[in-house]
Amino acid sequence: MPTTRDLRRRAGEDPITMLTAYDAPTAAVIDEVGIDVILVGDSMGNAVLGYDSTLPVTMEDVASRTGAVVRATEDVLVVADLPFLSFGVEQAESVHNAGRLLKEEGADAVKIESGPHTVALTEALSDVGIPVMAHLGLTPQHVNELGGYPRQGTDRAAAEETIELAEAHEDAGAFAVVIEHVPSNLAAAITDRLEIPTIGIGAGPHCDGQVLVSTDVLGMADWSPPFSKRFGDVRGEMRRAVESYQEAVKSGDFPGPEHSHVEEDIEDLE
Repeated sequence: MPTTRDLRRRAGEDPITMLTAYDAPTAAVIDEVGIDVILVGDSMGNAVLGYDSTLPVTMEDVASRTGAVVRATEDVLVVADLPFLSFGVEQAESVHNAGRLLKEEGADAVKIESGPHTVALTEALSDVGIPVMAHLGLTPQHVNELGGYPRQGTDRAAAEETIELAEAHEDAGAFAVVIEHVPSNLAAAITDRLEIPTIGIGAGPHCDGQVLVSTDVLGMADWSPPFSKRFGDVRGEMRRAVESYQEAVKSGDFPGPEHSHVEEDIEDLE
């Protein structure tokens, strides 16, 4: 299993692969394939919990699903998201919440949607042995402030601020940085400036790795962001399987003799 130290050394080397997972069956497949990192993301809010944003996701949601992913995997590095308002209010509570995901659920690291307010927290977590993956660019927990999910870092001032924040989080001890929905040349500049790896999502090809939401990759959602790509049609396969089941039940083909058991000793019950 790769460690956060191993991942840190991958900057500029073999590309890092990362996918989200929120349940044991999906995590097991991702692990079997040999993906480097699973992110138990608060994107579960949109992807599998039926919310229209990540904001309603709770610590209990993330903790439960992190445990499920950890129990189903052996070789993948598991990173758990800190959901909205589980950090950034009181530092002691933030450290406790992050530590819980490692101590009780078995995560290897946490991810934090980052800004100027999370530099000190990143340092505090690193100091007590909680590895931190920073997250810059588009931070979905700020959806109400941003008015949606627009591309970030599109002017010089914003781009320079993003670079400075990436460097500050590296100095604070982050072992990697997710860069979301920014111009590819900004992601390239950040990657060039940092010694820790960058992992892009909607940030172009110049990062040290890539991450996508698993339901987008599998083709399970009706809609995917423009920077994502569907690599399968699991939704279509699920629909075909459910339709086949429905037809078999209505026609009487299921269950068949091979799906049932007759106990001769109770033949006279009638």
